[in-house]
Amino acid sequence: MTDFLTRLNILGKHEIDYSISLFENTRLKKGDYFVTEGSICNQIGYILKGGVRNFSIQLDGEENTTCFKFENQFITSYESFSQKKASKINIQAIEDCDLLVISYNQFHELLEKFPSWRSILTWVMEQEYIEKEKHLRNLNNKSAKEKYLHVHYNSPEIIKRAQIGYLASYLGVTHRTLSRVRKDTLLSAS
Repeated sequence: MTDFLTRLNILGKHEIDYSISLFENTRLKKGDYFVTEGSICNQIGYILKGGVRNFSIQLDGEENTTCFKFENQFITSYESFSQKKASKINIQAIEDCDLLVISYNQFHELLEKFPSWRSILTWVMEQEYIEKEKHLRNLNNKSAKEKYLHVHYNSPEIIKRAQIGYLASYLGVTHRTLSRVRKDTLLSAS
């Protein structure tokens, strides 16, 4: 996290050291949840190692994966965290994860002590928005193969690290369709 904060060039060394001291090391095993739909999210996590997916459960019981996060990215249910409302998403580890986690109260203490953290939060939220916008553009009016190839070329870590069912949900296609597309793509590449 030190490297990440240093690269942003917003905080000084003392501010970074103090900030990191407020985060606690936490471990999630593959399949564990950082937050569940319906609960209030009282923490922000920073992924040191591993990956998670955000998803919600639709009325028909199907899971809708909306994003994946890996090393050097922040995770939280933003609406739940900021407004103290029940989360509308689940965040689940897709790999064993090492996280740095800060509680709601300590995060607000950090904002009071170092108002420049608001700039970091703004930057993180902008990146989140850009990622969501790109994902939505990829889903609209594209074939399953085009969606898969877009992710393959623009976010290869998702292809390498996410289970096929999670990837299918993320792309808005069936498991069977994605299996066929992957097979066809591999055959055409060889």
